[in-house]
Amino acid sequence: MKNIIKQLRKKAGLRQEDIANALGVSRQTIIAIENNKYNPTLELAMKIAKLLGRSVEDIFFLEESAAP
Repeated sequence: MKNIIKQLRKKAGLRQEDIANALGVSRQTIIAIENNKYNPTLELAMKIAKLLGRSVEDIFFLEESAAP
């Protein structure tokens, strides 16, 4: 799953630490999510969306697989 958290965070003038503190997670968790190394739980994804003022579908999306 891919996301655009980093772009939205920068546009909002927020640091990774700001988002982590607001969500009650570590900065390393935010780094891993932004780098597509960790998929957040549904609850965390919804909290991220609310914090950034977007819907979950606007932030997270499935990578299109190649057709066989």
